[in-house]
Amino acid sequence: MISRRTFVNGLAVGVAGSALSSTAKSYAQILGANDRLNFAINGLNGRGYAHLSALKNNSKTARIAYCCDVDSKILARFAGAAERELGYAPRAEQDFRRMLDSKDVDAITVATPDHWHTPLAVLGLKAGKHVYVEKPSSQNAREGELLLAAQEKYKKCVQVGDQQRSSDYTIAMIGKIHDGYIGEPYLAKAWYANTRLSMGTGKHAPVPENLNWDLWQGPAPRSEYKDNIHPYNWHWLRRYGTGETLNNGTHEVDICRWALQAEYPESVTATGGRYQFKDDWQFYDTLVTSFGYKDKTISWEGRCCQGMKVYDRDRGSAIMGTKGTVVIDRDGYDVYDWKGKQIDKFRTGKTTSSSDTLGIDTMTDAHFANFIGAIKGEAKLSSPIQIANITVTMLLLSNIAYFMDRTLHLDTRNGHVKNDPEAMKLWGREYERGWEVTV
Repeated sequence: MISRRTFVNGLAVGVAGSALSSTAKSYAQILGANDRLNFAINGLNGRGYAHLSALKNNSKTARIAYCCDVDSKILARFAGAAERELGYAPRAEQDFRRMLDSKDVDAITVATPDHWHTPLAVLGLKAGKHVYVEKPSSQNAREGELLLAAQEKYKKCVQVGDQQRSSDYTIAMIGKIHDGYIGEPYLAKAWYANTRLSMGTGKHAPVPENLNWDLWQGPAPRSEYKDNIHPYNWHWLRRYGTGETLNNGTHEVDICRWALQAEYPESVTATGGRYQFKDDWQFYDTLVTSFGYKDKTISWEGRCCQGMKVYDRDRGSAIMGTKGTVVIDRDGYDVYDWKGKQIDKFRTGKTTSSSDTLGIDTMTDAHFANFIGAIKGEAKLSSPIQIANITVTMLLLSNIAYFMDRTLHLDTRNGHVKNDPEAMKLWGREYERGWEVTV
C-alpha cells in the first residue's frame, strides 16, 4: 500500500527513467514548446477526452506533455487516441507521481473520480502547477476550504470545469439579466433528466491486472475491489462520488446562482429517494432541493433515472423575474414575457444530450482558452475556485440535507450549518491514514 506520505516523498523518484523511455519525437515536442504551456491530463476514461480536444484546439498556446491514469488499458487507449489527434505522443504514466515532479509540466487537468479532485489539485499546486479541475472541485465541503487555502498559499490559477461560464451567449445573457432584461430576477429553477440504468449488485473479485486499485482509492478508506465500481459507477457510492447533484447539477445551479447574483443561502431543504432500481446505488436517483434566501429562491430537480424533459430540455436553467423569464442551456436560450409569451430565442446550431459523458464542445475549448489566458496574465478566470466553490458547497449541503432528512440553516458567510453538530459531521470525510489533504 502506498501512503500519501510515501507518495509525496516519492515525487522526486523516476523522472529520468521516464524521460529515457519516452519516444524521441515526444521529447522533442516537449522541448520545442517554449512558447506554449505544457499540460498533463489526469483521469482518461471520460471527460479527459474533452480536455484532449480542447487542448488540441488551443494548440497555438498549449501542448500535452503527459497523460495519466491508474488503469493501464484506459491509459493505452487514450494515449493512442492522443497521438493520432495531436501528431505527437505525450508521455503516458500509470503512476502520476512522475508527472507531478516533472519540470516540463506547467499545468495539470483533473478528470479523475471525485474523491481525487481536491487531493490531486492540492498536490499539483504544491508542485508549482496551475490546475484545471473538473466539477465538483471537492468531494466534501471541507476539501473546498482546503483547496481555497492552497490556491491562496501557492498563488497559481485554479479553474473549475463549469465551462458554460466561458460561453459567449451565456455571458451576454447573464449580463442582460443583471441589467434588468427580465426585471428583478427572484426565482431560478435548475434541472437534469436522464435514463441511467442500474449499477447492479457488485461481487468481490480479484483486482484486474491493469488497475492500480490502491492508487485508485488514494485518499479514500481502503475496501475490497468489487466488479461494478470501476470505471464509472463510483459516482453513486458515497466513499468516492457525490451523486447526480454534483455530477451534473453543479452546472445548472451555477448558472442560476450567477444570474441571481446569489451567494450562500440561508437554508437548504432536500427530499427524494432511490426509486427506480434496487441495487448498490447509495445516493438518490431523484432529488428536489430548495435553496432559500431572503429575497430569492433557487431550486434543483435531478431525475437521473426518469427522462421526462422540462421546457423540452434534458437539462437547463430557468431564470424568472418581475418582467419575464429566460430559459437557457448549452444549446441556446428562449425568452418569455411576464405572461409566458415567447419574445426571443437563440440556438447554437448543435444539440447536446444528458447521456453524453464526454462533453466535447466549443464551451470547453473556450474555457481552456480562458484558463491559458489567465496563466499568461492576459485574462481573468471565468470560473476561479473562489466563485465555483460556493456552488459546489451549496450542492454538497443539498446532499447533507438529504441524508440528514431535515432543513439545514446556514451561516451565509461560509456555508457552515448552524446549531447542528450532527450535520456538520458530514462537512468533511474520513481519509485513509496518511492520505489526509494538507495545505
